[in-house]
Amino acid sequence: MTEHTQADHPNTIATDDSRKKLLSVRDLKVYFDIFPKGAMPWTKPRKLKAVNGVSFDLYEGETLGVVGESGCGKSTLARAVIRMLPVEGGEVVWLGQDLAPLKDKAMRNHRKDIQMIFQDPLASLNPRMTIGQIIAEPLQTHYPELGKAEVKERVAEMMKTVGLLPNQINRYPHEFSGGQCQRIGIARALVLKPKMIICDEPVSALDVSIQAQVINLLMSLQKKMGLSLIFIAHDLSVVKHISTRIMVLYLGNVMEVADSADIYRQPRHPYTQALISAVPIPDPKIERNKEVILIEGDLPSPINPPSGCVFRTRCPKADAKCAEHKPELVYAQGTHQVACHYHD
Repeated sequence: MTEHTQADHPNTIATDDSRKKLLSVRDLKVYFDIFPKGAMPWTKPRKLKAVNGVSFDLYEGETLGVVGESGCGKSTLARAVIRMLPVEGGEVVWLGQDLAPLKDKAMRNHRKDIQMIFQDPLASLNPRMTIGQIIAEPLQTHYPELGKAEVKERVAEMMKTVGLLPNQINRYPHEFSGGQCQRIGIARALVLKPKMIICDEPVSALDVSIQAQVINLLMSLQKKMGLSLIFIAHDLSVVKHISTRIMVLYLGNVMEVADSADIYRQPRHPYTQALISAVPIPDPKIERNKEVILIEGDLPSPINPPSGCVFRTRCPKADAKCAEHKPELVYAQGTHQVACHYHD
């Protein structure tokens, strides 16, 4: 691994520069205008800072896990990356091309390389379409020159790849279980043979045993097809199993970034330490005796975030310095980055 300095790549996840960089996000901001209830038409809106200056790189064949509490901006970040949401500022560079200024037609050329798997497997599928039609739709959109026979052949092949039976091709989504519906969603995302998949909490609505099956399927397909993944979740045990690197978000800001093994072995940010302490351990004796770090208070409003460090209102280490100065994301050791004045 190559050691970097903060001056080289501010707010960027360090990684091995020898690999091909697919995605580069720099200082991405996503703000929403919020009007008070009963506000007059001329009332100036308040800014909800859902994503506030996030930067990272994604390299070929790796999985970046994105974790944090509900409301920290994980899904908003994902949707902004693929232009499903407008951005306030920053840039999203895909294979050297900045996606922000692209018009719809130009952006469509890139969409076949960037696909998404959504959180609710059933709600993300059109109930009036058969699963054959659902999986075929991306092919018909991006490759209209394909004949019906070839489309049907590709759909059947992809169904087999994700563990669905070919004779189920004319069934509707409501006839399948949650796990099977998620396999349909995975097949729809992969049928175009993309380079990157964004997985937006793809297993949170599934039973634990089904979660393992879907995670193992994604890992197998990643190896087989050479995919890069952005895997979003709030369950750190799931993220640890699948991720190469992990990025911890809090209130739209990056708190810590490191290789998966490093962040579990030596978390440096108080927020990350609390999240990891809550992960269940299979050994009952160790689980009973482990120290659990409780985070006091509620998540602050992104409309009116705390000054300085956004985590300071819930942090046991916070002092006057934390209220006055926002900590930068710095390299603590090797490629391990943390945004905390007292990370040592």
